[in-house]
Amino acid sequence: MTIAPDQLNDPAVRAFVTAVNAGDREAVFAVLTPDATMSDDGSDRDVQQWTDKEIFASDGHMDVESQSPNGHALVVNYRNSTWGEMRTSWRFVVTDAGRISRFETGQA
Repeated sequence: MTIAPDQLNDPAVRAFVTAVNAGDREAVFAVLTPDATMSDDGSDRDVQQWTDKEIFASDGHMDVESQSPNGHALVVNYRNSTWGEMRTSWRFVVTDAGRISRFETGQA
């Protein structure tokens, strides 16, 4: 069973998942801080290059399986046209202003 994006506990994470699933690059970057960082399987990546390749150019989609009580950690069935579907974990650092300053993803 998946959790609908509008049922996610944290508003910034909710906006991020909704934007990813809509393929809305502007909305993804609107919820990220200008200096946001990220990692994939423990290796830091350039946020713009990674999102372009792994989300926007390959029709990335997040089906949320579970979330932590604060909504900053998700287990997601992630799929895109490059890698197919995989079970992934996502962790978000959300600022007091309600924007994401870092996210980390990797195999769950």
